[in-house]
Amino acid sequence: MENLLGLLRLRVRRGINLAVRDARSSDPYVAVTMGEQKLKTRVVKDNCNPEWNEELTLSIADTDVPINLVVYDSDTFTLDDKMGDAEIDIKPYVECLKMGLENLPTGTVISRVQPSRTNCLSDESCCVWDNGKIRQDMLLRLRNVECGEVEVQIEWINIPV
Repeated sequence: MENLLGLLRLRVRRGINLAVRDARSSDPYVAVTMGEQKLKTRVVKDNCNPEWNEELTLSIADTDVPINLVVYDSDTFTLDDKMGDAEIDIKPYVECLKMGLENLPTGTVISRVQPSRTNCLSDESCCVWDNGKIRQDMLLRLRNVECGEVEVQIEWINIPV
């Protein structure tokens, strides 16, 4: 991949109060796309509050390209049902990386991103220094669905030169 800036580790932690798409529950998984890249988590059976705790790695060539996240209900005999979607804007995180910070105490908050009409955050999201790396935890409110949130974390992975 040309002009690769680095890799981004996306930890898809859990879903909260996801929509019911089967008789009494759902079999959710998360599909992540960024440009041409497509990744997904495993399916968690019969659970509207699934714990995925999966790490997906995206190649970043353009920080203006958003990360799209869609939650689906896995079905055996029919097309999977959509259970909402969200978008992750990595620009505030990248701004923290560009500060070139070093040797901060673990837990230091570098930046705060507030929920707004222009993002999918359901709560304040902080970029935090954690053992020499900057990470950002996010609770994303799913769009185009009656309910549901997904908890994720992003962290930059440097590419050896």
